[in-house]
Amino acid sequence: QVQLVESGGGLVQPGGSLRLSCAASGFTFRIVRMSWVRQAPGKGLEWVSDINSSGGSTSYADSVKGRFTISRDNAKNTLYLQMNSLKPEDTAVYYCANGAIRGRGTQVTVSS
Repeated sequence: QVQLVESGGGLVQPGGSLRLSCAASGFTFRIVRMSWVRQAPGKGLEWVSDINSSGGSTSYADSVKGRFTISRDNAKNTLYLQMNSLKPEDTAVYYCANGAIRGRGTQVTVSS
């Protein structure tokens, strides 16, 4: 079955960086467009970024553009999200997604 397992979250100070990873299994990862979405406390899901199957095309929400970078390693069936210049408003549970299917998420907390 499809499995998506996120990791790499944690507590970081404003201005800091984190790199999230998502290990995918149960489907042909290399042919699927993948996304990162997040959910802040008390708010709905927010799309963050996505990447096409080859990794050659990416898109970002305005709120993260210029600070976050999505990438993938199709040989390792892994999706990444490099997050720099983190802000308190980036605090959320981050999920990788294959369409409507999401993992359990990883918590990112940005606080001093």
